[in-house]
Amino acid sequence: MIRRSPRLPAQALASPTRRTFVQGLFLGGAALAAGTLRVPAHARDAVVARPGTELAGTDFRLDIGPAIVNFTGRTRPAITVNNALPAPILRWREGDTVILRVANHLPPGIQTSIHWHGILLPANMDGVPGMSFDGIMPGESYLYRFTLKQSGSYWYHSHSLHQEQAGLYGAIIVDPLRPAPYHWDREHVVLLSDWTDLAPSDLFARLKKAPHFDNWYKPTVGDFFRDLRRDGPAATLADRRAWGEMRMTPTDLSDVNGHTYTYLMNGVTPANNWTGEFRPGEKVLLRFINASAMTHFDVRIPGLKMTVVAADGQYVHPVSVDELRMGAAETYDVIVEPSGQDAYTIFAQDMGRTGHARGTLAVRGGLEAPVPAVDPRPRLTMADMGHGGHDTHGKGTEGGCGAAMAAEGGCGANMQGAHASHGGGGMQSHPASETGNPLVDMQTMSPASKLDDPGIGLRNNGRRVLAYADLKSVFEDPDGRDPGRTVELHLTGHMEKFSWSFDGIPFAGAEPLRLNYGERMRIVLVNDTMMQHPIHLHGLWSDLEDADGSFMVRKHTVDMPPGTKRSYRVRADALGRWAYHCHLLYHMDAGMMREVRVEERS
Repeated sequence: MIRRSPRLPAQALASPTRRTFVQGLFLGGAALAAGTLRVPAHARDAVVARPGTELAGTDFRLDIGPAIVNFTGRTRPAITVNNALPAPILRWREGDTVILRVANHLPPGIQTSIHWHGILLPANMDGVPGMSFDGIMPGESYLYRFTLKQSGSYWYHSHSLHQEQAGLYGAIIVDPLRPAPYHWDREHVVLLSDWTDLAPSDLFARLKKAPHFDNWYKPTVGDFFRDLRRDGPAATLADRRAWGEMRMTPTDLSDVNGHTYTYLMNGVTPANNWTGEFRPGEKVLLRFINASAMTHFDVRIPGLKMTVVAADGQYVHPVSVDELRMGAAETYDVIVEPSGQDAYTIFAQDMGRTGHARGTLAVRGGLEAPVPAVDPRPRLTMADMGHGGHDTHGKGTEGGCGAAMAAEGGCGANMQGAHASHGGGGMQSHPASETGNPLVDMQTMSPASKLDDPGIGLRNNGRRVLAYADLKSVFEDPDGRDPGRTVELHLTGHMEKFSWSFDGIPFAGAEPLRLNYGERMRIVLVNDTMMQHPIHLHGLWSDLEDADGSFMVRKHTVDMPPGTKRSYRVRADALGRWAYHCHLLYHMDAGMMREVRVEERS
């Protein structure tokens, strides 16, 4: 049956508790454990990788169901839309009202949902079970209906626990009412993702028990003696002592990497080589979408410049680069002009340099270009994590923890006492909820915006790499008002416990962040962890500011490297209950999530 959603004000929706919300998420993902997702006989032989499948118009039927896939030589269960992985590309038009009938054909007990990432819509159309609606139970359908207020490249995915990891994601293209400020002759969606043969719930359980399972590159005795020769004994010993006190390693760049994941481009493995065609002399628009669960991708096309023309669906002043980093959920539109050779490799390596996705731009199918090797593995420094004023090497971003910090009580968890004993002087303050918190294992001392930093592993690599500072919206601040108040939130976690949170408080125990309808406010994020977190606010734009507090670029997902402090303005123009979370799937599930409530002033 079709269950229509009532056209009620958002505040009139049911208000389930956080416990109900978490239980709803569990129903959506627990059955993905090995052997519990039963695939009906008619779906077992399906070929689900159909890259490029596109549905256009205003009226859509999307059927969510089980299927079998094989990316690695092993057949594994997946969750698909219209029996396709990735899900079909949805092509809409700005100003149209779209209707999407989403049906759940999953086995009994498995709830599902679709969230339209970055699309402005009423709260009860946002697709977050337990927050904006009840979810879609097996045998039922939900009618999504909303009018498109924007154009650009976006994507959609399940918001029911781990179904996004299991294959429920796809691209959205919203064509503009008015011509874009740039021209292209041909376009291709390039959707990047990460696939695991593990049941996603089993992968999450492994992260809780052995969070460093994929970190195969811990410092060795050979590294120690190399550092002794380069930096001397005092600096080397201080650096090792600092990392030891944090119970962390400088090679732990991502929780899950190519040792577990197979990286896909439009649902195609590197060996199978997705190909997008071009004619020499054409301008080709590539719509890059990072639909991964846990992966930052560094993207380049050897031999071609990429002109970035849009970020997160919004036009930016063109900037020409060789390479760009994409956090999970971010999108970038680039224009390339291939000529002079018949094939070019689209190369997307993971941030930890453990694997890659790749495809080809070619004048015809079947051609390949050389595939570069992944870059050398980078290592985090204390300066990368906001402890730069205390380095032992005296080289800023190459610094270590240092003897001075060791004398103050070391780094990481033991740094909390040191923070408490320092007032002012540029030292970052921290919320009281972090003090003595067993779910917080480190705090940054001197964070910076680092908007002009391309990121670890990309500095001084001989290529022109995009940084956030390069992104400038083609429009002025759409609101124009100064923020009336500021809210500071800290991204916190404990690596050994695989616990993630805001201000040391995981989602289940956190109070909602309340916004007054119509207000203009500023959110300041401080990353106290050694991990990089792409943060997504549902329902509202995040207008990123530069280091001086001036409007820079409009985004729906703001990436937060370790040791950074970044701010953005929010106009609370959408009533209702909205999710606010890290878009690394297992970080969100482990607690790095808040509810935002936009309410009428009392």
